[in-house]
Amino acid sequence: MSKFTLYMVRHGQTYFNIYNKLQGWSNSPLTKKGVQNAVDTGEKLKNTRFAAAYCSDTTRAEQTAQMILDKNVVSDVKEPIVASYFREEFYGYYEGNDMDQAWYLAGAPHGLPTFKDIVEKYSIGKAKDYLKEADPFHQAENNEEYWQRLDQGFDLIKRNDKIKDGDNVLLISHGNTLLSVVERYGEGQFDITKRPANGSITKLEIDGDRVRVTAFGK
Repeated sequence: MSKFTLYMVRHGQTYFNIYNKLQGWSNSPLTKKGVQNAVDTGEKLKNTRFAAAYCSDTTRAEQTAQMILDKNVVSDVKEPIVASYFREEFYGYYEGNDMDQAWYLAGAPHGLPTFKDIVEKYSIGKAKDYLKEADPFHQAENNEEYWQRLDQGFDLIKRNDKIKDGDNVLLISHGNTLLSVVERYGEGQFDITKRPANGSITKLEIDGDRVRVTAFGK
């Protein structure tokens, strides 16, 4: 299994981002600014050689990935590998709902009325558990379900025999997913109460089962 650097990029801004709505598995188009986010990130990464590229099967992630790859002048990779494993958390009943209201309904019964309150007292994982508990259909992903899915995505990357030691890999990701990954692998070095900016880059060093965050939201 190779040691490589994973560049996790948050997709460009969408209309749901502007409206402060939970997006999850739902699709919301990129705004003009969102397209520019992708173009700007593509410019930053145009001289970074990627051995492979991945994204979730949401339109916002696929479009962001393609625009970044289109700007790249040193990679042979021309399009991303698309997989549902890389989707954002599934918010169940709260898909498309106001973000602050949804986290209030999840956390307030526990005396924690905001996402930040839940994370500061417990964790992002606990926030996922609370949201599933508050979902009247109980279809939102809890922390265990979420990681079971996302870990399959990481395994998909690790099994790619085209990735060699020292290579770079691109992954277009989502806000809550980036926070969740940084919570798990960031060794407490980063502020995980605020979502990273659209188009920002988070870097992970992956060496077998060892994962370490080296940069967050740059």
